[in-house]
Amino acid sequence: MKASAQIIGLPIISIADGMQIGTVKSFVINPDKGSIDFLTVEQEDVQLSLKAIPFKKIVGIGEFAVTVASVHDVIDLSEIPIANQLVNKQIRIKNTKAVTRKGQLLGEVHEFFIEEETGDIIGIALRLENGEAVLPSSRVLTYGKDILIVDDDAHAALFSDVAMLIRENGKQVDNVEPERSDISQWMEAISETAENVEALESLREKQIALLAGKRVMKDIYDLNGQLLFPAGTTLDEEAVRKAQEAGPSVIVDVSMNVEAE
Repeated sequence: MKASAQIIGLPIISIADGMQIGTVKSFVINPDKGSIDFLTVEQEDVQLSLKAIPFKKIVGIGEFAVTVASVHDVIDLSEIPIANQLVNKQIRIKNTKAVTRKGQLLGEVHEFFIEEETGDIIGIALRLENGEAVLPSSRVLTYGKDILIVDDDAHAALFSDVAMLIRENGKQVDNVEPERSDISQWMEAISETAENVEALESLREKQIALLAGKRVMKDIYDLNGQLLFPAGTTLDEEAVRKAQEAGPSVIVDVSMNVEAE
């Protein structure tokens, strides 16, 4: 699970080309599905149209980068009618008010959380009159341009922290102090729990499938400065796993500096 703020601004890396395509600019939200369908791309060159990556084309969302298989995964949104319709709806979640079906104000949304494997929105963080809380997305009836409509019993479903939302979605959280209730503090725990999320193993398998058989174009070092792979090394499954274990920045370095045999 990722907070939206953890994704915006991340570099987007093409694994096949070993290059940075751009950075994550914004989300294209599907209000009917309650999901992120596209990530829009900020590129250095002048863009005459809005570029984006379908969420289903994303290989992984890590601490340091979003990875895709190749530059061909970047599309022109104007060429896809459904995507254009979603953009024109201008749905946003942060800085909107959450109002019940009967018109009662629940709170103001200041963050939301995404399942990085599917793009599904799984919860929203609210500022209330007396503090902060997290609401599961199952309680959201309508995602609008300015207002989120929630069910009338949404107040009874509020969680005091992000960890409870993670557990609600079948995830395990370790090394978290249950008495902490500040949402901003709990957001810091999300990255620390990644090792316990099933999605991480799926991401690793995708990385292996894309990198195995490719040759590194430069010397790759671990975080201690020790040489992992000399330039010219052809990666096999064991080598990719070794890079994964060395840390997120190492596997990103590998992804950006490979070529096909």
